[in-house]
Parts: sequence; C-alpha cells; structure tokens
Amino acid sequence: MKTSWRSASLVAGAAAVLALTTACGQDGGAAGTSQNVGATAAPGDVGDLGTGTSAGAGTGTGGAPGNAPEPAGKLSVSPNAEIGALVTDGAGRTLYRFDADTAKPPKTTCENDCATAWPPVAANDAIAGEGIDEDLLGEVTRPDGTKQLTIGGWPAYRYAKDTAAGDVKGQGVGKKWYALAADGKKAKAEPAAGLSTREDPKLGEIVVDGNGMTVYRFLKDEAWPKPVSACTGACLEKWPVVAPVRANDTEGVEKKGLMSFTRPDGAAQQTVDCWPIYTFAGDKKPGDTNGQGVGGTWYAVKPDGKPVGAPKK
Repeated sequence: MKTSWRSASLVAGAAAVLALTTACGQDGGAAGTSQNVGATAAPGDVGDLGTGTSAGAGTGTGGAPGNAPEPAGKLSVSPNAEIGALVTDGAGRTLYRFDADTAKPPKTTCENDCATAWPPVAANDAIAGEGIDEDLLGEVTRPDGTKQLTIGGWPAYRYAKDTAAGDVKGQGVGKKWYALAADGKKAKAEPAAGLSTREDPKLGEIVVDGNGMTVYRFLKDEAWPKPVSACTGACLEKWPVVAPVRANDTEGVEKKGLMSFTRPDGAAQQTVDCWPIYTFAGDKKPGDTNGQGVGGTWYAVKPDGKPVGAPKK
C-alpha cells in the first residue's frame, strides 16, 4: 500500500473575515528510500484486551504460522480525516503506540494477554516506504528476547480488533493507545479549513464546512446587489446558517463573492458567490447530503456558489 504524506487540510490563515463592505463579485480576501531493519523471532503471546503486563498464555495472531507476528512489510503513511496522517503496515493495518512504553530508551511493557490484544510488530522485515524516514525505524528487544519494531523510539503494535485495512478501532483505547505518526508521535489531525470541498459520488465536487458537513443554498434567497436570506424563524432550526470564515481559511472555494453579511436578527452569515449558505439539521455526519433537493428549493453548493442539480430557470 503506497500513499502520499499529506496533511488532512489547509491551516487557517491570518486574513480577517471579509466584511459586508466588500462588494459582491469582488475577490475575497517526497518518495522515501527502503531499508530492512533488525531481525526477529516470534513473540510468544499475542492476544486479549490487556493494557499492560499480565499473566497468561496467548495464541498466535492470524496470518502467521505458530506464534509469529504478521510481517510488517513496507510501511506507509495513510491519511485519516479524524486522526490525521498515520503509519500503516504493508497490508494497510494501522500501527499504534502505548503510553506505558518509553521511547528514550525504547522499552515495551505490553506482554502476555496485553500482547494478544496488541500484537507487537516484528522488526526484521520492516521497510521504509513513502513518507517514512528510515532513520526513525529501529527495534527493541522484548522480555522474551524477540525484536519489536520501533518508530521514533516507540514500540509499534497492531490492534487485534482491526480486521480490515484502514480500521482504527484501537485509537484512544484506555486513553493509552494511539495511532502512530511517521515521527513516532501520536497521529493528530490538523484543523480543517473553515470551508473546503469534497468529491461526492453522486453530486460531484461540493462545498463543506469545517466539520465536513455539506453546505446548501436556498433558492428563495438573493445575492444581488447584496445577500438577503429568506430563511428565518423556524426555518433556521432546520437550516442553521454557516458562520463567517476567513478568506484564507478556505480551500478549493472560489474567492470571488466570498464574504459575510449581517442578517436582520444581527447574526453574521457566510456566503459563497454572495449567496447565503447553510447546513442541514438532517445531516448527522460528514458525507450526508440529506438536504439535497428538499422542497425543490435546497441544494448543495458547487465551489463557484452555483446550486448542484437545481432546476434551470
């Protein structure tokens, strides 16, 4: 699995929110080398929900003979919208670190039942793929004499309940287990842009807010010569306004007509191409587009501010 190191989103700029005085229509505001590290035999125990050392015998993890851990293979960096860029093994499985371990010097404290729930990653076949600095790969000798992969000094593990590539079920378990970043630190997502775009499989490229929620336009609104919202009172309970964002806190959205205005109730609202924008209370998670076409008047927004799929006048 080969992916590019990239940040989850654009860091917010320092530019101020475009004021109402801005006229509508004006502009607003490496591939890594590969190297094998270490040599290993199999740790004896790999399995259970332990969070530290504990007595008891375990069984081997799936996919490897006997008690041998699964090979690490070619390590990569994979993006995750909620967690950030994290390290995955050659099969796309997420790698984790344990707060009870240490990196200076490298030391593992997860044994026996703990190592059943959190199988250690073998060091001998680990290869630095794209986004991974081979100099940060190392190994630590476990109490049973086997060699475990370290990243930035931190011993690396998988989580037994991650059954498919891309699973991150181990994130935050016991408030001690966290996905590994390429530098050995805990993976951490950068703040999302206030407005950005995503590719929807049905609607195409549409605008989303800083939480990844779909943004909509109301066909009864006005944009010229100034923005006017026709959604008032109870309407706003279903269609909350998008608060103003800074011009430099956007990604993929056209800057022309990107401004905010003051509503009659005194609240400030963001526009795209001078059209007021909203989210929908019926969308429960990022990626939802339940507001699309509601009442024949509500539509998702293209990067240029046009409504997606709205009937032509």
